[in-house]
Amino acid sequence: MSASTSEPGTLGLIASDIKLAHSIFALPFALLAGVMALPPSLTLARALPLLTLIVVCMVLARTWAMLFNRIVDRDFDRENPRTRRRALASGRLSLRRAWAAALACAGLFVLAAAAFWPTAGNPWPLVLSVPVLAWIAFYSLTKRFTALCHLFLGGALAASPLAAAIAVQPAALVDQPALWWLAGMVLLWVAGFDVIYALADLDFDRERGLRSIPAGLGWRGAVWVSRGLHLSAVASLLTVWLMDPRLGPVFLGSAALVLLLLAVEHSIVARRGREGLQLAFFTLNGVVSCLVGGLGILDVLVIGDRLL
Repeated sequence: MSASTSEPGTLGLIASDIKLAHSIFALPFALLAGVMALPPSLTLARALPLLTLIVVCMVLARTWAMLFNRIVDRDFDRENPRTRRRALASGRLSLRRAWAAALACAGLFVLAAAAFWPTAGNPWPLVLSVPVLAWIAFYSLTKRFTALCHLFLGGALAASPLAAAIAVQPAALVDQPALWWLAGMVLLWVAGFDVIYALADLDFDRERGLRSIPAGLGWRGAVWVSRGLHLSAVASLLTVWLMDPRLGPVFLGSAALVLLLLAVEHSIVARRGREGLQLAFFTLNGVVSCLVGGLGILDVLVIGDRLL
């Protein structure tokens, strides 16, 4: 089979394996932060190229991080019944092609970050591009030495709203402390649902000496830690609302809905145990991110009269 005919299959396999659609977890927060950081002189229409670049960077960065995760965890994935069908673990994707795709995404991410310089006169995305790639990949190694790996994953995704704000207007991180609270909300929310997700591998992690909160505290202890993280995430979200006067009742309503959805998530886990993990992890948290990002953007644009 020629390279031209095999390559689309390889790309499709990679996209399916890393679940490209799960970029939805962080992307709405990045776009919300980008809109919050827009200077008053920049209309939404003129900002669309910057927001488009943010989306491109987000997808490339996540793809790099997920491929790096699959590469460094391939031996564990091969031994774990839950993950042994992943492309690298099953042998459907070669290590060489996985590295080639990962490095290609990393290179394209740097190029996309560099595009903010000529388009917006902002060199900071390029300056920070390699440190960002290193940071979001580092999470994949943390399970080997700390049970706080869930917080590292949260920190990796929490970088997205901060990076988006820097890409639009670096001074926004100084002028708008609400952006830091938004990043804190993402960190706590992601860490909380990652603790729930890690319940599926509780026994495997203990057998292999891998660190996680479920492996250390057991099912019950991990669930309570996750609940505490999610309550703190909602508190951070309310702080964002209090600190940014452009966020009104629509964003407040999204915070209330997030609290309700997280309560449903924990109720599912409590009632259905392992059988409810997929629904609790993927579906409900995807809705959370879309609610906060979408309604937050709507609030900023409507109250700030930035629709044109």
